Amino acid sequence: MPPFHPVPADAPLRLLTVHAHPDDEASKGASTVAALRQRGVHSVLVCCTGGEAGDVLNPAMDRPEVHAELAGVRRAELDRAADIIGYDEVVMLGYHDSGMKDSEHNSRSDCFANADHDEAVGRLVAVIRRVRPQVVVTYPDARGEYDHPDHVQVHDVTVPAFHAAGDLDQFPEAGPAWQPSKLYYTMWSRARIEGLHERFGALGLESPYDEWWFDRPSRDHLITTRVPIAEHWDVRGEALRAHATQIDPASKFWFGLPDDEARTVHPWDDYRLEFSHVGPAVPVDDGYEVDLFAGIEAKDPEAVTATVDGAAS
Repeated sequence: MPPFHPVPADAPLRLLTVHAHPDDEASKGASTVAALRQRGVHSVLVCCTGGEAGDVLNPAMDRPEVHAELAGVRRAELDRAADIIGYDEVVMLGYHDSGMKDSEHNSRSDCFANADHDEAVGRLVAVIRRVRPQVVVTYPDARGEYDHPDHVQVHDVTVPAFHAAGDLDQFPEAGPAWQPSKLYYTMWSRARIEGLHERFGALGLESPYDEWWFDRPSRDHLITTRVPIAEHWDVRGEALRAHATQIDPASKFWFGLPDDEARTVHPWDDYRLEFSHVGPAVPVDDGYEVDLFAGIEAKDPEAVTATVDGAAS
């Protein structure tokens, strides 16, 4: 592990999120980013692929001209969604969509899943060093649950890039070293799914959540951080709708509950603090940390240095 150099106390707050495809930024943590933007946090989205292998899931967009220009259509959708969420910049890492596991797209030499590991890590390190975020958000290891090759690769690339960005000896061509302070994983919450399922039933509506959702192992015990997002709950839906090829506005899964009901079921975005240079998550609300930048804004360089030995891992 390279030596940790504390972030200056007066450094502008910056967030970097790393996602696999256009639309992932809308379904995972969009309201968190909107809330941070309101606080003045500079937020940058890295999208690793162009989504070229995605299906058109909205019947209204299932047209020949859309299929013919799917990469361009999805990039335009991504830009609209990012603007709705409040991202300051979108960075395309430059890889082709790998497609679902065992699809024909898996064999492409330019797809993300087949990328040279060091090259992909180096590309992301260069972005981290340029943006200089204190907080990086990405995916947990989804093997055995959601085996999409690109989601697996996002995890496998982002974690080493987080650590390598602060090491002067790694990727010297990628710019001056910068060590982010905290690494978070977005988390799937069993409590959220159960709450939504129950609310559908209470309203006499058919739930879109079948047994598959409840057969998945719960990971709720791994959640360290719940960011309150009730005031920014609408942002997620608006950003999802911007991805018109991927999101059917009539979908019961996304929009089956009335908005006033859905916003109250689980008014948090859930995360796991995977690594921290500023100490472990500090429970604030019902045993959870509530702020991705907790321990960063309030600490001066001397305090940050003093907590390194107690960092979470």
